[in-house]
Amino acid sequence: MLRRYALVLGLIDHPTQRKQHVGKVPLIGGLAIFMGVTAGAACYGHFHWFTKVVIDTTMLLTLLGALDDRFDLSVRERLVIQTVAILTVIATTGVYIHTLGTLFGYEIELGWLGYPFTVVAVIGLVNAFNMMDGIDGLAGSLEIVSIAAITLFVGLGALHEAIVLLALLATASLPYLVANLGFAGRKIFLGDAGSTLIGYLLAWVLIRMTQVPESHMSPVNVLWCVALPVFDTLAVMLRRMSKGKSPFKPDRGHIHHILLGCGFGPRKTLLALIAMAGGFALIGVAISHGIASAGVNLMIFCLTLVAYIWTTTRVWSRQEAARGQVQTATLWGSGANGVTTVSVSPVGVGLTSAANASIESSRLGGSGLRPSIESSSFRTALQEPPR
Repeated sequence: MLRRYALVLGLIDHPTQRKQHVGKVPLIGGLAIFMGVTAGAACYGHFHWFTKVVIDTTMLLTLLGALDDRFDLSVRERLVIQTVAILTVIATTGVYIHTLGTLFGYEIELGWLGYPFTVVAVIGLVNAFNMMDGIDGLAGSLEIVSIAAITLFVGLGALHEAIVLLALLATASLPYLVANLGFAGRKIFLGDAGSTLIGYLLAWVLIRMTQVPESHMSPVNVLWCVALPVFDTLAVMLRRMSKGKSPFKPDRGHIHHILLGCGFGPRKTLLALIAMAGGFALIGVAISHGIASAGVNLMIFCLTLVAYIWTTTRVWSRQEAARGQVQTATLWGSGANGVTTVSVSPVGVGLTSAANASIESSRLGGSGLRPSIESSSFRTALQEPPR
């Protein structure tokens, strides 16, 4: 239904140098998911004040995301409106992160620091899902994994209202995933409206569950439910800041870009990241059931984070080095000038050998070889826009 209005509203994603998909694709996935959630909530009709306020502010941020899709808003504008929405929930419901639970025998109460901590936590998860929306189906699939992980931690009986909201979100996301992955109908994209909606709803459900005793969910367990988006966002932001760049400046340093650069196709990359996210969640469940100490749980999470950052940074650095080696390949041809310079933008590490072979061939007096820009890994990586 929304597809017919996408062009009128200007919610169309056009191919650019950074967004190298094929054709004009409607950015209506997020709006469709929000409509599904609100329709389901209206049919359910038993939500309390907190959930109603969260859904109302979700509408505000979904519209913000749609405006960002249309007009490309600045980071500052988005952060200000996101902060207003979060503070509205805190002020009207009194729900915020006031405790981090018991760590090594000490109850960590945040007091007034809980207010800014909550703002940072919600905005962080919103932007984590936004940044992970780099290949077809990834953000929506990670949302499903997170919801499944939450149910593993708390079961279906605790906080029935929160579980219902998660069920509505998952159900509304399935038609989008079917269209986005090309299983039925024409392709649509999630857009910033959708990734913002997903991160925002998940963040508030997780906050609610960790701040009431009846859910029996430790704040540390929350981290395992959204481990992959959190890990990758922190890794990418640290790399960007270490190079003196803005942490919000898009590049090709996310885990999905790294896997594409290693020769994985989009579907294999998607499946690998779903498995990775599910694996992190299962590790968290196993630790929470086998180790009573939340402090030890947090230590294992932090060690896993460090290992993730070290591994992805190492692979990414090698890929960057390979890009630098073949950024400008000097090929000796049979033209009148004798030298032809070709600028290419390879993605995979494997392209280094192709460029070296080209240069070596030219030294031997041959006509030279073109860098293998027709390779499947190169074509695949170019199809995915950086986030």
